[in-house]
Amino acid sequence: MEGSVCALLIDQMGQRDQVLDDEVKYRYNNVILHYRKSFIQDNAQRVSPLSFELEATLKLARFLCRKELAKEVVDLLTAAADGAKSLIDASDRLILYIEIARLFGTLGYHRKAAFFSRQVAQLYLQQENRLAAISSMQVLAMTTQAYRVQSRASTDHALYQESGQNHADGGKAHHNWIVSLFESQWSSIQMVVLREILLSAVRGGDPLTAWSAAARLLRSYYPLITPAGQNGLASALSNASERLPSGTRCADPALPFIRLHSFPLHSSQQDIVKRNHGRDDWWAGSAPSGPFIYTPFSKGEPNQSSKQELIWIVGEAVQVFVELANPCGFDLKVDSIYLSVNSGNFDAFPISVNLPPNSSKVIALSGIPTEIGPLKIPGCIVHCFGVITEHYFKDVDNLLVGAAQGLVLSDPFRCCGSPKLKNVTVPSISVVPPLPLLISRVVGSDGAIILYEGEIREVQISLANAGTVPIEQAHISLSGKNQDSIQSIAYETLKSSLPLKPGAEVRIPVTLKAWQLGLLDPDAGPSKNISGSTGRQVKDGCSPLLLIHYAGPLAYAVDASTNGSIPPGRRLVVPLNICVSQGLSLMKARLLSMEIPAHVGENHSKVQVETCSAEGSPRTDRFMKIDPYRGSWGLRFLELELSNPTDVVFEIGVSVNMEDSNNEENPEYDYPKTRIDRDHTARVLIPLEHFKLPVLDGTFLVKDSQMNGTASRRSSFSEKSSKAELNASIKNLISKIKVGWQSGRNNSGELNIKDAIQSALQSSVMDVLLPDPLTFGFRCGNNTKQDFAELKLDEESDAQGARKGSVKAYDTIPVEVLVRNNTKEMIKVSLSITCKDIAGENCVEGDKATVLWAGVLSGVTLEVPPLKEYRHSFSLYFLVPGEYTLLAAAVIDDANEMLRARARANTCDESIFCRGPPFHIRVNGTM
Repeated sequence: MEGSVCALLIDQMGQRDQVLDDEVKYRYNNVILHYRKSFIQDNAQRVSPLSFELEATLKLARFLCRKELAKEVVDLLTAAADGAKSLIDASDRLILYIEIARLFGTLGYHRKAAFFSRQVAQLYLQQENRLAAISSMQVLAMTTQAYRVQSRASTDHALYQESGQNHADGGKAHHNWIVSLFESQWSSIQMVVLREILLSAVRGGDPLTAWSAAARLLRSYYPLITPAGQNGLASALSNASERLPSGTRCADPALPFIRLHSFPLHSSQQDIVKRNHGRDDWWAGSAPSGPFIYTPFSKGEPNQSSKQELIWIVGEAVQVFVELANPCGFDLKVDSIYLSVNSGNFDAFPISVNLPPNSSKVIALSGIPTEIGPLKIPGCIVHCFGVITEHYFKDVDNLLVGAAQGLVLSDPFRCCGSPKLKNVTVPSISVVPPLPLLISRVVGSDGAIILYEGEIREVQISLANAGTVPIEQAHISLSGKNQDSIQSIAYETLKSSLPLKPGAEVRIPVTLKAWQLGLLDPDAGPSKNISGSTGRQVKDGCSPLLLIHYAGPLAYAVDASTNGSIPPGRRLVVPLNICVSQGLSLMKARLLSMEIPAHVGENHSKVQVETCSAEGSPRTDRFMKIDPYRGSWGLRFLELELSNPTDVVFEIGVSVNMEDSNNEENPEYDYPKTRIDRDHTARVLIPLEHFKLPVLDGTFLVKDSQMNGTASRRSSFSEKSSKAELNASIKNLISKIKVGWQSGRNNSGELNIKDAIQSALQSSVMDVLLPDPLTFGFRCGNNTKQDFAELKLDEESDAQGARKGSVKAYDTIPVEVLVRNNTKEMIKVSLSITCKDIAGENCVEGDKATVLWAGVLSGVTLEVPPLKEYRHSFSLYFLVPGEYTLLAAAVIDDANEMLRARARANTCDESIFCRGPPFHIRVNGTM
């Protein structure tokens, strides 16, 4: 019957149609049916017809093996597979499975074909010989693609290229690629297939295939493998590597898992700035640009990852941070790992790493660019378990995306406790020719410049060109906080040293002044430290920065790859790490006033005053101006109380400059040096002889609540103008006072007390600095109308020893009292004049009167116009020679709100009393 079917096919050779197919199926089905019926159990010891039946079934399936007849072919092959269980000879089953696998593969049923191929491999493994093991390994290798466990060496490279686009589209891996790589529902079968490959490779003596299978099994299915099984796979990897020659490479990576972590921030001494040939000040507007050295888009544009560019320089080492993970239960030793660069213009430096069980570690991989051009870093080269493999960053990125979508068993980095890492955008890396490289250091410093508050010191900044290209352009600018602490920079020193050749060094002097640690507290008492600091203080981010922009030659060396572009410049950020320590601290600042009485004599144009110098001798070598408001000499002193909490000794000196001179070398007043020991305080009195105040009216003294609305609005402009004039006067005084200090031989500086002085002046301006509403003066002699404005010290004596300018006893002396109104309002007063002797007793009243008078001395009612003087005349007749004192006082009638505010009156009925300073009269004669 089989022969008739064969004869039919030979007769109809080349003429295939549906009728022929039906005829063949009908006849061959009859053949198969006859073989099946001829099977007798009792006849089992004889030749079995099963083999003939299975052979006929395979012949029919081979004849019908087409896509359109797939269902019938599958039925036939399934029946044949069921019959294989009854075959006694293993060789027959082997041949049967091979044929079934081939026919399923022809139909395109790859997983069914792979299943029967595995049956073939298992039959080979049962033969216990090397050749059979090699055959089993070869058969299993054909099944790996169907089970998605194929080696990377056999994977279509185009598929990897497709997945490599994940960096360009923001880290989204191709979905089909993830599904094809990882299908968690196949994990058990996949593990079995890889295990069978591993066993067959070990028996067949193929260590590289065994290493590859163990690496794939350990890397992809570590969560499903027990710790003992993981250790067994690690041993299998080590054993296989021992049978491989040194330097063997494998396409399939093992542990560890490697992902790109970040591109580190470049050192401030290696920052790069794009240079525009059209601008001489190419550095203008440039600032540190974060993790990328040069960002070509402007501030307003969105941050597009496709435009980010990273520039590396030939010959300068760079770093890339990668993270390693070992999610298994054994210690992993990575013999070497380094960056993989396919372009060939990069020399990578290998390092070794040890990873404990279930741990991760971030490491820095470095290297040196060797040639200009683009550069790509796809992954890392790893030497681990005795074999060299290449780990692609994109594979791990796809793995992590698959883990997030539930397509992968687990995230190895999360298993190791690593924090979730955002997708790292890989910039476009380009290598440019060598650039100059400045290295800075502070000469004689260990990293920090320790200064006392207000200390002025010159430091040397050393700049050395550590590159291979000379520096032809350089510019210094300031940045950061406390820029005013840099008083001067020797710009010309740097410019004169250009071009700075490779290896050359230049030192730039920079003068620094330490800032104040705290401000004056206006409410601070004598025991309160106004500077508000104790001990040494270092504030992060408070130190100024030197920004040095520099560049080499304008043109690259002749090279077609540069396209005529201009090499970039560089920016060196030099932080001046200033550590400000507390030095002299200002405990208190206050303003004092002192009245020195004038001597009134018959020398009408002069009023004699005796003062002594610091050495104790009378001083007659200078002129002093009379106070136009108080009518006598009014000296004001600024008292500074300074404390020394440090462990060194300070010497302070105070100077006040002349009003019309800005020369600090010739101050008007130079206080002698004062030594302040440790934990001691000192007080300094600064005379303020040339300080003038503007004339202020009531709008400055009266609050708005004390005036009606119309008056308040009318005085607003005047009030602002007066306050501005007063503040300007105070600031003018402060600018002339300088408190300098010196400690040791080299440390010197200034104490910043401007805020303290201003606070002291403003707090006492009402009591001391503002003029009294009424001031008084006296003139005596025959020529009382002469207006004398200067008082000169005169120590010449006449023949009798009496001083010139004194009056004589027994003569009638005409006297005038001058009452001045220092306000802008009319004032009505009741004036009284008193004359006292040296004992302080009244000389014009009572039985013991020693002075007779003519005129009115008390109850004089008068009106003083605004900013004018009123003169009242009387005469004195001295009966006894000696020292006398004239005092003038007045009671203001109907005082307005301004005067009450000035006198701090509590009630509206309270009298306002004004008293003038004492005026001395020396009366010569005999008793």
